[in-house]
Amino acid sequence: MDLEVRHLRVLCAIEDTGSLHKAARELGMTQPSLSTQLRRIEDFLGGRLFRRERTGCRPTPLGRVLLARARPLVDGLRDLVDETRAAAATEAAPDRLRIGSTASRALPGWLRRLRAGPAGEPTLRMDVSAHALLRLVAEGGLDVAFVHEVEGSPLRLPPGLVCRVLVEREPQFVSLPGDHPAARRPVVRLADLSGDRWMVDPTVDGEWDGLLRALRAEGLNPRVLHGDYHTAASLVATGEVVTLCQPTSRSRPDMAIRPIHGDPVAVRLLLAARTETVLDAVQPALRAAYWEAARQAPAYRERLAHLGADPGLADLGPV
Repeated sequence: MDLEVRHLRVLCAIEDTGSLHKAARELGMTQPSLSTQLRRIEDFLGGRLFRRERTGCRPTPLGRVLLARARPLVDGLRDLVDETRAAAATEAAPDRLRIGSTASRALPGWLRRLRAGPAGEPTLRMDVSAHALLRLVAEGGLDVAFVHEVEGSPLRLPPGLVCRVLVEREPQFVSLPGDHPAARRPVVRLADLSGDRWMVDPTVDGEWDGLLRALRAEGLNPRVLHGDYHTAASLVATGEVVTLCQPTSRSRPDMAIRPIHGDPVAVRLLLAARTETVLDAVQPALRAAYWEAARQAPAYRERLAHLGADPGLADLGPV
């Protein structure tokens, strides 16, 4: 093998996180795949680069020498790519509002409202990584980003951004097969799913950590598969897995959406930009679109009613 930039990214991620498990999540890999990759790199270079200890991974003297030279190369390439993307986005749509967002059922209503307003037709960039979107806003590649911050896994906000909270705590629901015994209940306990396989998207910042904390708090250690949202939906429908989902998701004949008892996993919905002016221009439309989506999701609407919140009220949802 030849030593490539992607290999250097692997080594930098391990040093940054201090853990093969955390580095694998950050890179969108499984831990076994990352361990194999590291072993091949070490075999190619002829020496150990990290010591595996009970508290994590630490660079060996050889590893520190390599990382000291590798990090400027990795950071420089990342900056080059980000700057080029930002320049391309500006050139392609110099006068259009550039929006970034993680997945949300509020997006169609938000875009519809913005198109009808003075800003006109916006551009949209989707990404599962909130950190990637926030970095693009800070670097000028996007004007505003709508992102999800998993409770217990705070986002690292780049300098120069202003941020507003759209919803302080949005509970995450569970998506399970329509014929699952727990689907007959209005609220599901994690213990009801102790025998199920869970699927998570390891590229979503903080999602696996949030689910893992909730499961461990219940003394559960289920089997876990990694995959994206589309794969998860297909496997839920066929009875293979259960998965976390947004409360604005809607049930269908082969898939049930249910709240989890005690709301153990939640996210905070944030809107970030470089100026307050941009936030003033887009926040009302997003807020209206979000609560429109909430009203259209029966399980979420019922949960809000149970908690004493009416999503039809104009003042619902912290700003």
